[in-house]
Amino acid sequence: MRSINPTNEELISEITPHTGDEVDAKIEVAEDAYFKWRDRPFSDRAEHFHRLGRLLRNGADDLGHRMTEEMGKPIVQARKEVEKCAWVCDYFADHGAAFLEPQSIKTDATTSRVEFQPLGPILAIMPWNFPLWQVFRFAAPTLMAGNVALLKHAPNVPGCAADITRLFKEADFPEGVFDHLYVDVETTADVLRHDTVRGAALTGSVAAGRSVATTAGEALKPYVLELGGSDPFVVLNDCDLDWTIERGTYARMMNNGQSCIAAKRFIVEDGIHDEFARRLKASIETLSVGDPMDEETDVGPLARGDLRDELHRQVTQSIDYGARCLTGGAPPERRGFFYEPTLLVDVKPGMPAFNEETFGPVAAIIRADDVDHAIELANHSQFGLGASIWTDAARGETLSRRLQAGSVFINELVKSDPRLPFGGIKDSGIGRELSAFGIREFVNIKTVYIR
Repeated sequence: MRSINPTNEELISEITPHTGDEVDAKIEVAEDAYFKWRDRPFSDRAEHFHRLGRLLRNGADDLGHRMTEEMGKPIVQARKEVEKCAWVCDYFADHGAAFLEPQSIKTDATTSRVEFQPLGPILAIMPWNFPLWQVFRFAAPTLMAGNVALLKHAPNVPGCAADITRLFKEADFPEGVFDHLYVDVETTADVLRHDTVRGAALTGSVAAGRSVATTAGEALKPYVLELGGSDPFVVLNDCDLDWTIERGTYARMMNNGQSCIAAKRFIVEDGIHDEFARRLKASIETLSVGDPMDEETDVGPLARGDLRDELHRQVTQSIDYGARCLTGGAPPERRGFFYEPTLLVDVKPGMPAFNEETFGPVAAIIRADDVDHAIELANHSQFGLGASIWTDAARGETLSRRLQAGSVFINELVKSDPRLPFGGIKDSGIGRELSAFGIREFVNIKTVYIR
């Protein structure tokens, strides 16, 4: 397992995968830890998570540096990611007990209630694009509920995986409550099949989601899948254009364009289309592309060379099919896995830039005849993770009911928030993370009836 610095293409580290015996030992420790951790009071679990939040904030510089080194995230955004991880720790420390408070139900019993009890060790299969946030948004609710976690992280961010495990230890979590596994895909499936492991959470590709769902289904284990997205960014004639351009640029280019909930398809009503395209092009061309360790950099490299090559295929094929490139459109002549911030127009269904998830700094503009056509184009996708609509707020609220997505943001970019459920429909996934809904994904919702 090799980690390559995407900025300079130099080797960072080589990791020897854990052996089968090592994996079995870690699972056994996790099982032992679960039987103790589940009986800890919520106040004790909360104390550990508050301590973890403080460690995250105090280590933001070093943790941000690690992320930027391993996957190329601009350093300013990396430090913000660490702060968000601290927030989710504090949020579930403060609210987890209330979310799982037993609920009394009036029946013919003397007493009847619903209780929420943990399941056991849960396998987390996490991606590289938000190498801390994806893990903590899973871990905070799952562990506050009384479960324990085994992390299979992306192979190109082994340092981040080790950092996360170290932080749990420094926060005095008992041994085995959280640990990581350096394993390949085949071994990951074996871990999920293990009798001790009681469920799985995956953030990743549609193909990976289908694989995990198949394995978990055969073993009759619950799972949560957060998969790809091709989020529509619907711009109507009555939008606040200055605000829409500002947020749209960031919504597409944040994290070097490598976000499931990035704005990928800009569906623009005809009356404002040409001005929007002109102004978005100008905004994109102001972005600074370069070393992600530089505080002034807006866009760094893609995380791997194969990802850059796949993005370029999507761009060139879309152009072959009739799209026009207004700016960018190629890897720059420099070392590292960089791709020029790109804007395509005249994009239509059937083109890769419309049909597929473009994971990089490429914006695609699609012209809509009117509002109904814009909603039709937005829903014309295998994905349904997030969507945004830019118009009068009251009008946007009404139109939001017609958008097929797990979340709809009106006059703001799509983002995850510990207070709100996060997840998708269609090929974007199953289940929810965060909020009261997320903390109940890996619990036994148990009926207790007393006469």
